Amino acid sequence: MTKHAPIRIGVGGWTFEPWRGVFYPDGLAQKRELEYAGSKLTAIEINGTYYGSQKPESFARWHAETPEGFVFTLKGPRFTTNRRVLAEAGESIERFFNSGVTELKEKLGPVNWQFMATKKFDPDDFEGFLKLLPKRVDGRDIRHAVEVRHDSFRTKEFVELARAYGVAIVFAGDSEFPSIADVSAPFVYARIMGTQEDEAFGYSSKALDGWSDAAKAWAQGKTPPALEKLLVAPPAEAVPREVFLFVISGHKVRNPAAAMALIERV
Repeated sequence: MTKHAPIRIGVGGWTFEPWRGVFYPDGLAQKRELEYAGSKLTAIEINGTYYGSQKPESFARWHAETPEGFVFTLKGPRFTTNRRVLAEAGESIERFFNSGVTELKEKLGPVNWQFMATKKFDPDDFEGFLKLLPKRVDGRDIRHAVEVRHDSFRTKEFVELARAYGVAIVFAGDSEFPSIADVSAPFVYARIMGTQEDEAFGYSSKALDGWSDAAKAWAQGKTPPALEKLLVAPPAEAVPREVFLFVISGHKVRNPAAAMALIERV
């Protein structure tokens, strides 16, 4: 078998009332929902960090309630990314990393810095932002991904800039947002957003096979052939890359089923 890096698959958050009785068993106590989700998924993207600060004891509890090998990714705070001058976000970034995120310990995955669809690519300002992102905090390596949502980012200059700083470009699948498939970091971060109510597993079997094949190709250091043409030539050497794939948005009730179906396939 071709060697590949770990593939981690999950959903956004774990507190969603319509999942009760569908994903979560009837009668399951709400305080045990993360524990249950951790037994079925291999990663979760934490949404709450986008909207406001969390407490160190919360991160520590989430670490304790999930199994060994589970990974959390975090959305960076909107107060950092929703600003006119990104290069002035240093204080906000520092405050975020001082909020206790490293209490997740070895379960701390990449931070996804999500930008509004109105945010355009300004090369100098964006590089100023990338320079502010710490590589280590409290003795732990920190990985970063940027989720850009304006067509102006679909340029070679942006890809080369992200690659120079080792920051992943979030791949937006089945989405109205720009899909940039270029790999720019030692890991891949993908968010697929096309689950449908009329599919029991959110996606058709063919679509699930397609996304699982893409995840395996990324994990082997290859470019999934089904994805759009790259903006920049891929790295010369196919190096295995850890993959984070989240089923987000779409028909949200189906997202856990889609994630579990993908886990079975990879």
